[in-house]
Amino acid sequence: MKKHPSVPFKIDSITGLHRMLGLPGPQHPLISLIDNTKIAVAIDQLPETFLLSFYKISYKKLQNGRIGYGQGYYDYDEGGLVFTAPHQVISIIGDQEFYGATLLIHPDFIRNYPLGKTIKNYGFFSYEANEALHLSEKERVTIMEVLDHITRELNNPIDDFSQDVMISYIEVLLNFSNRFYKRQFITRKAVNNDLLSKMEQLLNDYFETAHALNKGLPTVEFLASQLHLSPRYLSDMLRSLTGQNAQQHIHEKLIEKAKEKLSTTGLTVSEIAYELGFEHPQSFSKLFKIKTHQSPLEFRQSFN
Repeated sequence: MKKHPSVPFKIDSITGLHRMLGLPGPQHPLISLIDNTKIAVAIDQLPETFLLSFYKISYKKLQNGRIGYGQGYYDYDEGGLVFTAPHQVISIIGDQEFYGATLLIHPDFIRNYPLGKTIKNYGFFSYEANEALHLSEKERVTIMEVLDHITRELNNPIDDFSQDVMISYIEVLLNFSNRFYKRQFITRKAVNNDLLSKMEQLLNDYFETAHALNKGLPTVEFLASQLHLSPRYLSDMLRSLTGQNAQQHIHEKLIEKAKEKLSTTGLTVSEIAYELGFEHPQSFSKLFKIKTHQSPLEFRQSFN
């Protein structure tokens, strides 16, 4: 298959992906568990970039090479669990040798179950480069046990309970992953505290310069891009450290700067609102009152 460097190769079905990888057809058209060592097609025969119409959950320990995702790439030297939502662009960089397993789940498989809606609540499907779940040996065993259960269920004859059972195992897998990500935030606390300090400095610089006046309020997307993280990972990391997500941190810094200007300058409320990046002073006054239970003028008067 000839590679195309710019247009991702779209794969709409799990059967189509099996065919592209030189694997036998899946036992179920909407869910499959692949042994990565069984892939029978050489890397140079695959597209450089491709886009899947289904969920992909992979445990991979890479021997060499890298796998791209979004604008970055995952490093699997220690082994990691990666979650890809439908319609994410995936790329292959360099020669790769890895082992592990890949679970493929078509949205139609879970559509009529609560998981069809709640799967969007698992933020790690929105994570990007450098944000893979790096498992301890004990965690790896747990994940592989769940995948083994799914494999056995796929090998059983299909009956009225097959889908219910597999949905349950998928939910167990996602909930364990949630738990292990929380552990990862904790064990990488020193690194995350450094990111928190960098974010605080970014916000300080943003409000101390003319950025807010010229560009408007800082966004979570702006902060995440400056820290080379996905917005969802940034918010989840901050929540684990401080109990507040990224948007709440922005609001907290904004109110801090507003109080400073109200108490130390003679600027009007409207002038302060514009300097902080608000398009309409009424929006600033409304947020200030929600956060402090006082209007900006009431705060200034009580301070004086």
